[in-house]
Amino acid sequence: MTYAEERERNIARNRQLFVDLDIDRLRPKYEPKENTRKKVAAKKRRSPSPESDGCDEPPKKILRIPDDGNALGGARRSSRLAGRTVDYKREQDRGVPEPITVNRSRKLKVGEVKSKRTYDPHMYGHIPDVEVGTWWATRQDCSNASIHAPWVSGIAPGPNGAYSIALSGGYDDDIDDGYAFTFTGSGGRDLRGTKTAPKNLRTAPQSSDQSFEDRNNAALKRSVETQKPVRVIRGFKGKGKSKYAPSEGYRYDGLYVVKKAWIEKGLNKEGFLVCKFAFVRLAEQPAIPVNDGGDDSDVADE
Repeated sequence: MTYAEERERNIARNRQLFVDLDIDRLRPKYEPKENTRKKVAAKKRRSPSPESDGCDEPPKKILRIPDDGNALGGARRSSRLAGRTVDYKREQDRGVPEPITVNRSRKLKVGEVKSKRTYDPHMYGHIPDVEVGTWWATRQDCSNASIHAPWVSGIAPGPNGAYSIALSGGYDDDIDDGYAFTFTGSGGRDLRGTKTAPKNLRTAPQSSDQSFEDRNNAALKRSVETQKPVRVIRGFKGKGKSKYAPSEGYRYDGLYVVKKAWIEKGLNKEGFLVCKFAFVRLAEQPAIPVNDGGDDSDVADE
């Protein structure tokens, strides 16, 4: 069986799992369009309103604060966001929650704390004062808001299940239908890299089996048993695979529960095993915005 055939087989099996879990009952009749909202906002900024002084300055490049914990000297972020700003006041007037961001335009003084969390991220359920649909530019911002603490890892483990996960594209046979998705666990890669690619890290090819002995995978397996809600942020890296992925940055899409955990052969030449998980969104939460795949040039001045 070829790679493509095996991938399609796995995807078909995952979709049947969603049918068995009856996720269509969670999908609202109306799904807001993310890009439509952003294009309208961009159009308004291009045509100053009567109340505007008509002297809007072009957006300035956002400065990055050096960070001793990051070998690259700054926060991980999408290069697509560099030099772009969003009129959050107008977005909020349109019903979009105001994002929580870190001020990157000012250098820290010696001894100054970079950021302070209002709430402990090691809790299950929603974080107080953070609405579903809130958007951030970087993973660091998500961490500062206590929604998903790790800056790099996709899983935040806890004693009674995972507190949160970051959904950013995943493996080739993972599927994201918004109100349910499959998620591949952690492990199976040599994080030390190789001599030829010493910084390969989490992009390195799988070189061993994943297992539920891994702390992160064990937490998600525990989530199946406890049914503790898991906070989910969706990242822009998944937009090529799912219409529910944001066009930029990271968005809090609410609470999900892990309905199933299993191990299967992964999509790799050696056939190493991977841990898989099926997530289903809890009911009575705001609808997830849909990325309509519009041309980004329409929002180039955001």
